[in-house]
Order: sequence, then C-alpha cells, then structure tokens
Amino acid sequence: MAQRKNAKGSGNSSSSGSGSSSTSAGSSGGSSSPGARRETKHGGHKNGRKGGPSGTSFFTWFMVIALLGVWTSVAVVWFDLVDYEEVLGKLGIYDADGDGDFDVDDAKVLLGLKERSTSEPAVPPEEAEPHAEPEEQAPVEAEPQNIEDEAKEQIQSLLHEMVHAEHETEHSYHVEETVSQDYNQDMEEMMSEQENPDASEPVGEDERLHHDTDDVTYQVYEEQVVYEPPENERIEVTEVTVPPEDNPVEVTQVTVEGTNRTTEDPEQKAKVKKKKPKLLNKFDKTIKAELDAAEKLRKRGKIEEAVNAFKELVRKYPQSPRARYGKAQCEDDLAEKRRSNEVLRGAIETYQEVASLPDVPADLLKLSLKRRSDRQQFLGHMRGSLLTLQRLVQLFPNDTSLKNDLGVGYLLIGDNDNAKKVYEEVLSVTPNDGFAKVHYGFILKAQNKIAESIPYLKEGIESGDPGTDDGRFYFHLGDAMQRVGNKEAYKWYELGHKRGHFASVWQRSLYNVNGLKAQPWWTPKETGYTELVKSLERNWKLIRDEGLAVMDKAKGLFLPEDENLREKGDWSQFTLWQQGRRNENACKGAPKTCTLLEKFPETTGCRRGQIKYSIMHPGTHVWPHTGPTNCRLRMHLGLVIPKEGCKIRCANETKTWEEGKVLIFDDSFEHEVWQDASSFRLIFIVDVWHPELTPQQRRSLPAI
Repeated sequence: MAQRKNAKGSGNSSSSGSGSSSTSAGSSGGSSSPGARRETKHGGHKNGRKGGPSGTSFFTWFMVIALLGVWTSVAVVWFDLVDYEEVLGKLGIYDADGDGDFDVDDAKVLLGLKERSTSEPAVPPEEAEPHAEPEEQAPVEAEPQNIEDEAKEQIQSLLHEMVHAEHETEHSYHVEETVSQDYNQDMEEMMSEQENPDASEPVGEDERLHHDTDDVTYQVYEEQVVYEPPENERIEVTEVTVPPEDNPVEVTQVTVEGTNRTTEDPEQKAKVKKKKPKLLNKFDKTIKAELDAAEKLRKRGKIEEAVNAFKELVRKYPQSPRARYGKAQCEDDLAEKRRSNEVLRGAIETYQEVASLPDVPADLLKLSLKRRSDRQQFLGHMRGSLLTLQRLVQLFPNDTSLKNDLGVGYLLIGDNDNAKKVYEEVLSVTPNDGFAKVHYGFILKAQNKIAESIPYLKEGIESGDPGTDDGRFYFHLGDAMQRVGNKEAYKWYELGHKRGHFASVWQRSLYNVNGLKAQPWWTPKETGYTELVKSLERNWKLIRDEGLAVMDKAKGLFLPEDENLREKGDWSQFTLWQQGRRNENACKGAPKTCTLLEKFPETTGCRRGQIKYSIMHPGTHVWPHTGPTNCRLRMHLGLVIPKEGCKIRCANETKTWEEGKVLIFDDSFEHEVWQDASSFRLIFIVDVWHPELTPQQRRSLPAI
C-alpha cells in the first residue's frame, strides 16, 4: 500500500510542476494560444516532451494488476467458485479428433481448419448428454479401469504359437475350431467361434507327438469317403501345403490354410474385434500379478519354470480357474517339447479339472473343453473327444460352431447318421452356415447321393467360412460333378490347385510329401526297383496260378471293392499285404508268392500301400479317381488279360496290360479303368515307396 501512495504523490507532484511551467510561460508571453492551452491541459512541456506518469509508474501499475489477478485466482480455487470438472466435461463433447479431450486441434477441426478424425465423430452440442450428478458419475469413472483390465486380460491371454501347424495341414476339417495353445488364437476362436491355425512351417514326424494306436486305427482307402481326423493331427513329414497367409485367393477372398477367410467388410471386422474373451473371474483378478508373472515365463519359452510357477499357484489357490488353465497349457507345451503322450494325458486331465471348478468364466470353460477335445483327438481318443464335445454343446446350446465340432466328432468315429442329424439341426437354424454345408454334402456323397451333395459342397466352399477351404471338399465336389457329367469339375480342381490343396489338376492326392518327382507313368529304370520288376515278370505264371487257385478254392477271399469307385460292374480284390502288414491267412493261399515278395522291403514295408490280386469282370467301369498319397508308386503285373476291351488311363495317357509285363504309374494322378472284354481280367498290384523318399521318411510316415 505504501507503494501505491508514493505513486500517487509522485503523480501529483508531476502535475503541479507542469502547471507551474505553463503558467510561467503564459505570463511571459502576455497571452496563451488555444494550442498552448491544449498542450497545458494534456500535461505537455513547452519544449515538446510529453508529460504523464514516468516508466516506474507504468511498472507499478502492472504489478498491481498482476497481484490482483493472482489473488483473484487463489480465491476462486480456494472457495471453489467455479466447477472446473463440469466445464471440462462439457467441453469434452467438442472433442473432434478422438484424443479424449478438447484442445487446440479440436478447435481447428470445429473451425474447418483441420480434417475430422474418422475414429470419433464429433457430437453436436445439442446432442450432448446432460451433465450427471457426482454420485451418478462414479460408475462411469470406474469404467476406464474395467476396460483396461479387459485389455490386460487379452494381453495376458497371448500364448506361444501352437506347434502343430495347420498343416501339416491345409486339409484340416476344423482347425479353426481347435483351441490353440496361442492366446492370440484363443481370442480369434472366441471371436469367430471357429478354430485357425497359425501358419507355422510343417513339422516333421520326428519332431512331434505320436498318436496312440491302441484306441483307433486310421483306414484311408484311395477315394473312399472316409472322414479323417483334422489334418493337423495327421503326422506327415512334409505335406504339399501352402501356408494360408502367403497364398490369398482372389475368389471369395479365402486364405488358404484352413483357411481363414479374409474379411473386407469393415463392419464385420469391427464386430470381430469387439468380442473379447474374459478369462479371469473376480478372484483371479486379485492375483493377476502372480498369474501374469507365471504366464510371462511360458511366453518366453521357459516351460519347466512356468509349469512350476503355475503348480505353485494351483497349490496356493486351488479354486483359481485361470491358474489351473495355465498349468494345463504348460503341460500341453511340455508334452510337445518332450514329445510325450504321458505328459499330454496329464494336460488333458488338467483341462478337465478347470471345467470342474466353480465360478469358471464361460469363455475359459469353452476354451478348456475345446482344447481338451482337440488333444483327445490328437491321441486318437475319438470317443473321449466326442463326450467332451457333447458336454460343450450341452453347456453352450446356442453355439452353432460347437455343434459343427460335434458333427465332426461323430464323423471321426464313423457315425455318419448322427453327424447328419447335427448338421441338419445347424442348417435349420443357420441355413447359410458354410461349415455345416460342406460337411452335410460330404455325408450325402458318402451315402452315394451324388447329385444331392453337389449344391451343399459347392455353396459351402463358396461361402468362404472358416473350415470350408479344405482340399477334401474340392476333391469330393469335383468327383461328384464328374460322376454326373458336369464339366465344371475341372474348374474346381483347378481352383483347389491354385489354393494349394492339390499338386496339380491331375495329381489330387491329399497326403503328400513335398519335392517328390511327379509324373503319371514310370519305367522300371526310373524307379530304381528293376530287381523287383524282373522278379515279378520272371515269376508271373507262379503268381497267376496261385491267384487262380484261390479263386477256384475259396471265392470268399476275393472281396468286392467297397470304396464306391465303380460306376458299374464287378470288381474284387484279394489282399496279401496291407499298410506294410502281412496277412497271414491270405498268404496261406499264395505261399510262394508271399515268399517271393519278402525279399523286397520296398513293397512289403510300404505302409502306404497294398499288395493284392485284382479281378475285374466284363462290363465294369471305374470312375476317374486318385489315390490318397504321392508317397507310393503302383505296379500292375498282367496275369490274365483279354485280347481287347481292357484299358487304363492315367492323366491324359491310356495304356493296356500285357500278360507277364509290369506297368508302373503314380496313382496320386487321376486314373480310370474300363473292362469291356468278354472275360475276366486278373492283375497283381504291388505298391512300392516312392524312390525319392529317405529311409527316415519311410520309417516315420504313418500308414495309409
């Protein structure tokens, strides 16, 4: 206050001095002009220098105003005169750039100086919601934390990549539904409700688990409509596959490996992203830090340490579903690392324990049981897997993807009737379900309802739904079209080839090893099996006579072809070796022939082939078809060959048999047979390993 008084005094003093000077000037001049008076009135000096407050006075007034502003601000804040939260809340509705607040950028957008962000539409003031009372805002303030928790749960749901790539398998029937060990894959499954394998490289037989053989024996006969386990459960060394992400197909925007369908619709993408699996219950959220620490070990590949960490969590918190699920996944990983079925059985049991706990989040329950079913199928426990799938459908009756899985479960045990009922139920609710359509078409074709199967197979593939981009569906669609004379068959074979399911339009086998020489017809020299060919041709009469003797003595040993390959006629076979196993009873009927063959392990040890007599009667036509694998070559030794009317086509070349001579072809290429002679035709079929397979591959490839 003293400064303010001094300033006043100084100002008065200055004014007085100016007044005195003016008066003096007026006295001496005798009179004062109007200009002089104006100058005096404004405090001017007679020498032209302006009067008024000094520089110090300006600074003083500036400080006064500044201090007043400071004290006013303090008062406003101290006495809470303005509700800033309310002001900021109202300004928030003008957030035009989507950054969560109102700032200069938002003002620029509103003034038209900057383009609006597409992520957040601006909300006009009149559409803004009225400001809520403080007590009503409490839940809203807590929401961001919940969102953060959900995001963290998803991040914590990231598991390491599932070792079993979809291919060994682009031909997997329900890879998209299989619950993956990868948490990202888990999330995708919950979003799409279909299982998709990652696109990792095919894994060799020596690098993965072995199927149990005490529960199920897989039979794959050329083109018989047999539903096989998902191909990611087939142990192939190196299949002819194209990882889906690397081979998008422009038609229907389907990506090859199980395909996973690429979605161009932004709205559909948004819907998929919004569906987030919730894996933590309330209790698990309280121990989230401990769960995260254990999970981090697993993600870093420290499987043994992770197992111990989750075991300790299960010991401390026995009612924690997430801890037990983590333990199951670690055991699953460890089984893969050690190639141990015993450890995998433990994981299967732990997945079951998760489902048995109270207060298990629905998403976690679904993931646990789906993974359990998948691993059961891997071990060949098809009936156990079916029980798990039945439970899943009971728990989630509105989930059609689970019903689709259940249909697959029935197919895997050969129960086509129940599978058909399941898919009929799915299609009655969701008539455009592509997965259900292709499987329903598959079943119809197996029932020899060829024409009826075509629209289901065709529409199912065209849907692009996960699980429909499968080589076997292209295979059976083309085959069905060929049988009804539809010329579009080869268009579908071509599309299957482009999508990586077939090695070529002609070579359409589904169980393949990459890099093997591929040609329809072979010479003995090209195979390297010249000694075997010479032995067969030298002893053809012995082989013929034993075959004829069996025909005469016990016709029941020649069994009708049951693979639905005949358009018409009579075709029967008498098998000595099947899948590398000698049929002792059969060899009693042809002992010399069996003894002769024992010298050649390339055929007796060929677990992807057969050794058999084949008799075909007049009027028989065998549909165009292909064998199941490129891992073998097929030899035909002519035994009883009519002079005319018998021929075989492989790819685009047709040949005839000669008695005592061997024809060699690759039956993974399309081939067709006609028997229009007046008497029966008898040949001896000998399958051999493809000559380019290594000894290791011959030992490790599973039987077909």
